[in-house]
Amino acid sequence: MKVSVDGQRCQGHTLCAMIAPDSFVLNDIDGTSSPVSEVVPADQQDAVREAAHSCPEQAILIEE
Repeated sequence: MKVSVDGQRCQGHTLCAMIAPDSFVLNDIDGTSSPVSEVVPADQQDAVREAAHSCPEQAILIEE
């Protein structure tokens, strides 16, 4: 599974980092998110899926 964040859509709500803190890092300046790694480890995949579904801007893109 691969994950990315659409920088044009992300508004820095920080829900992804709260739901999957090992998978997303927040920008110190504007709070926007980016994945820690493009490839998601198996033990983090459920949390990343939940983060993607919870994103108000639908900015998290998952490729299975």
